[in-house]
Amino acid sequence: MSEEDKAVQVLQGRVKWFDPAKGFGFIVSDTSNADILLHANVLRNFGQSSIADGAGITVRIQATARGVQAVEVLAIDPPEGQVVPLGELAGELSAADLSALPLEPVRVKWFDKAKGFGFANAFGRTEDIFIHIEVLRVSGFADLMSGEAVALKVIDGRRGRMAVQVLSWERAIIASAEENAVTV
Repeated sequence: MSEEDKAVQVLQGRVKWFDPAKGFGFIVSDTSNADILLHANVLRNFGQSSIADGAGITVRIQATARGVQAVEVLAIDPPEGQVVPLGELAGELSAADLSALPLEPVRVKWFDKAKGFGFANAFGRTEDIFIHIEVLRVSGFADLMSGEAVALKVIDGRRGRMAVQVLSWERAIIASAEENAVTV
């Protein structure tokens, strides 16, 4: 094992803050006193362009001359204590119903963080899918970029299709593979 391999450790923590415009943010952990730098490129390698403050995160970290930095994101969990905001459909869907929904591959048409919503298009379908900012937050995202590829769990609301969960493209592939492995 090389010195470089020894220096890399796995750490679980929470996102203190992340600013996509600045291209970085910081993670805090119960086991470390120091803030851990999370660079936008490391987050993009996981398949996300943003992450919600307070989101749980598992990363590989490495000590450098400039401090401790995340070098790989392994997992992201939504901020604790948040539930999916279904608005008009609240109480009509159970957690089992939500987890049984299929993942749909989509491209973000546009998302305006200031307005608190945006739309995506599913591959092979003509209607837009509404994405509310609270759904992003409970999914562990802070923002979406136009053209970004993600996967959504979608329900038919009274005013059309709406997202109830957002996953990064890479995480959706892993989740799909895990589901297929369980059913085989």
